[in-house]
Amino acid sequence: MKSLCSRRLPGKFYRIFSLFLLTPLLALAQSPLYNTLDDYLRTQTQGLPGKVTYSIGQLDARTQLSPCNAFEPFLPGGSKLWGKATVGVRCLGPSNWTIYVPVQVSVSGNYLISARTMPAGYVIGEADIVVRSGDLSTLPANIVTDQKQAIGKTVKNGFAAGQPLRNDQLLTAWAVQVGQSVVTVSNGPGFSVSSEGKALNNAVAGQLVQVRTAPGQTVSGIARPGGIVEVSH
Repeated sequence: MKSLCSRRLPGKFYRIFSLFLLTPLLALAQSPLYNTLDDYLRTQTQGLPGKVTYSIGQLDARTQLSPCNAFEPFLPGGSKLWGKATVGVRCLGPSNWTIYVPVQVSVSGNYLISARTMPAGYVIGEADIVVRSGDLSTLPANIVTDQKQAIGKTVKNGFAAGQPLRNDQLLTAWAVQVGQSVVTVSNGPGFSVSSEGKALNNAVAGQLVQVRTAPGQTVSGIARPGGIVEVSH
């Protein structure tokens, strides 16, 4: 019985068969598919914090791809380019196939850890945080990378000393709290009127808050730091 490699095949079929056979064995870095993935990753990771590096993995050696003139990379639903990830690639013609390529995205940058144990309800100050550097993709999601994201925030569930800070575990401090004495300020062309009142709900800066004024009226305005409520007319 003759081996497959020793059989003589028609010229056109032999060329196509050779492409099927060799494609899985070729280094991905030598193919147009690699260039497409490289461009896609470079574009999609531009907005990530810190210094971004990435690598593209190899296809399974058993993968057989028919000829393709145009590729469309995409992220599978629910995934993101962070740490170990997968990028899908569709062939737009003349063939019709989809493959999934493993990639590794590393992001080197600064992040914050707690300098001491902080219980729930603790308001973070500058002395409570320490800046560290490392690969952000290996850390918990929603890692805090800027001091401005943490200072003045309230701890939600508590942090142990040396624990990375996460945005989803920090609460924005109230600019106005229910029952607090506030000053309502109303500005207009050529005038500015202020009066005192009591806040009827909690609000962070920029949120809507209702205030009961001294005469007993209820007005609405935008909460500002320092117990100020801006009222528009």
